[in-house]
Amino acid sequence: MSRIDESRPFIPISIAILTVSDTRSVDDDRSGTILVERLEKDGHRLADRAIVTDDVDAIQQKVKSWIGDDAVDVVITTGGTGFTGRDVTPDALEPLFEKRMDGFSIAFHMLSHEKIGTSTVQSRATAGVCGTTFIFCLPGSPGACKDGWDGILSRQLDYRHLPCNFVEIMPRLDENLQRSKT
Repeated sequence: MSRIDESRPFIPISIAILTVSDTRSVDDDRSGTILVERLEKDGHRLADRAIVTDDVDAIQQKVKSWIGDDAVDVVITTGGTGFTGRDVTPDALEPLFEKRMDGFSIAFHMLSHEKIGTSTVQSRATAGVCGTTFIFCLPGSPGACKDGWDGILSRQLDYRHLPCNFVEIMPRLDENLQRSKT
């Protein structure tokens, strides 16, 4: 079973939050705000926060800028993971993934199924790694963001979490690529 090893130091990481929506502003972006509040409460740093429209080029442009920024370790998006014509977040970001994280989607859907049952199949929540940056795509609902953070990300982005976590492998993400991001 997983646990927190209090003898290990907490290592804060820098996280960028991207809300994908045609209708939201920072003032009424509940999902983005929930993610910011939770990451800061857990001791991490908000690297940046933005809102872009449901547009493949706009989403890719913003996320690529964060991937290229050594100050950003993780990108979390909220919104655009459904099946309507405007839901294009996975379509925009999965081509950027050098490695897909299929287990994230599975774990997210398991958590979601406990709360909303079979309606979880209407989400294309996904994740992957691009260079030395982890990218997680969550649905746009506040509940989904709470579930994704509380049930998966808060633990996996905590160096003290055992038996393993994403923070401890961050320095090794570029072994194959010979990059120097820390």
